[in-house]
Amino acid sequence: MSVTYHKKSKKRKRTHGFLRRMKTVGGRRTLARRRGKGRKNLTV
Repeated sequence: MSVTYHKKSKKRKRTHGFLRRMKTVGGRRTLARRRGKGRKNLTV
């Protein structure tokens, strides 16, 4: 048996980071939604 979660900071940033979100229209929508909802952190 292995552990479910293997932490990789670089991968996390590159996949779910702010710059990645800003690159696509869908990502920008996601950020807009999270801003509207009043999230403390928009991305990772």
